Amino acid sequence: MSKKRKLLEKVLSGSKNIHFNEIVALVEAFGFTLSRVNGSHHIFTHPDIPELVNLQNRNGKSVPYQVRQLMILVEEYALTLEDE
Repeated sequence: MSKKRKLLEKVLSGSKNIHFNEIVALVEAFGFTLSRVNGSHHIFTHPDIPELVNLQNRNGKSVPYQVRQLMILVEEYALTLEDE
């Protein structure tokens, strides 16, 4: 099982202990790219999706509601990890 797949399963299990670097790696694995950084907000875009993904780094951790928003987009647009 790949590292990104394990991380996805950790997120889907409802874990609130997701490091910011882990969620950035996961969002990039779904095909998003960093568009810009505005203060603590890291804005990611996807070529096939009109919505933006906003992630914040809070003391090295991700913000739980932003992780949930990402998972909603993944489900809504049936995104898959790039290594699959």
